[in-house]
Amino acid sequence: MYTKRSYPLSLTLGWTFKFIVVFVGISSIPVLLHQIFGFDFILVPWLPIALIGTALAFYLGFKTNASYDRLWEARKIWGSIVNESRTFGSMAIAYISDKEDARRLVYRHIAFLTALRFQMRDRREWEHNNLREDEKYRKNADIDEFETELRPSILKFISEEEANAVLACKNPSAQLLHLQMVELEALNNAGKIDNFRHAELGNVLRSLYDQEGRTERIKNFPFPRQYASLNFYYVWLFILLLPLGMIGEFEKLGENYVWLNIPFCTIISWVFYTMEMIGDYSENPFEGSFNDVPITSLSKLIEVDLREMLGEKNIPLQAINENHVSF
Repeated sequence: MYTKRSYPLSLTLGWTFKFIVVFVGISSIPVLLHQIFGFDFILVPWLPIALIGTALAFYLGFKTNASYDRLWEARKIWGSIVNESRTFGSMAIAYISDKEDARRLVYRHIAFLTALRFQMRDRREWEHNNLREDEKYRKNADIDEFETELRPSILKFISEEEANAVLACKNPSAQLLHLQMVELEALNNAGKIDNFRHAELGNVLRSLYDQEGRTERIKNFPFPRQYASLNFYYVWLFILLLPLGMIGEFEKLGENYVWLNIPFCTIISWVFYTMEMIGDYSENPFEGSFNDVPITSLSKLIEVDLREMLGEKNIPLQAINENHVSF
C-alpha cells in the first residue's frame, strides 16, 4: 500500500513508460503513411471509433469498480482479523489463570497470522508474476514470506512437533486454528477455564475461521477472466484504431495539424491503458505490490500488540514500510 499523501506522476510514468513508447509508434505509423506515402485508404471515419471509445469507457468503469470492491473487501476482512486477534489475545490472557497456557495460545495465534499471510502470498496462475522483480520498494523491509519458507517463520512461535503437524496439511493456518480449539477444550476439561469463557473464546476462533474463508475466497476465485481478458482486447482495439480516425479530424484544421495526431493519440491511449492496468492490478489484493492490502504490516502490528499484552518489553517492530510503501 502506497502511504505518501499523493501518488507521484513519476511513479505512474515509470511503470507505463514502455507502453508510452509503443503508443508513440502506433500513433506515428498512420501519420507517416498518410503524409509521406499518401495512403489515404487507411483513414476511417471518427464516429464509429468514438462509439467504441464511449462503450469502452463504461466497460473500464465497471471493471475498475469491481476490482476496487475486491481490494476494499480484502482490507475490511483484515481489519476484522486485527480486531478479532486482539480480542482473542486479551481474552486468553485474562481468562486463563495459567500464564504459560495463555502464552502458548497467543504465540500459536501469531503463528496462525504468519501462516495465513504466507498462504495469501502464494502465486496463482492468473496473478502478476512480475511484481517481485521490483525489489527497490522492499530491499530493507523484513517481509519473510517473500524470501523464506513458512517453516522457519512459524517455529519462532510454536514447537517443532506442532510445526511438522500443520505443515503436513494443505492449509496450515486452518490447522493452527484447529489446534487452538483442541487446546481450549483440553483446558476446559482440566478445569483451567469455565464453560462460559471457553465458549466465548470458541466464538472468536469461529469468527477467525470465517475471516480466513473470506480471504481464501478472494485469493482463490479470480476476477472473471472473460471480463478481464475481453476488456484488455477492447482497449488495444481502440488504441490501434484511434490514430486512423483522428487523422481526418486534425486534417480539418489544416495539413500541418495532422502531426498533432501523434501526441494526442499517445495521451489518449495512455489514459485508457492506465485505467485498464489499475483495474487489472487491483483484482488481486494479496500479491504484495505497492497497491495491495498491507497484510505483512497488519500481522506484525498484531504480533507486537499481543506480545505486549503478555508483558513483554522492547519488542522490535521490523521495518515493514520502505520508500513510502507498506507491505
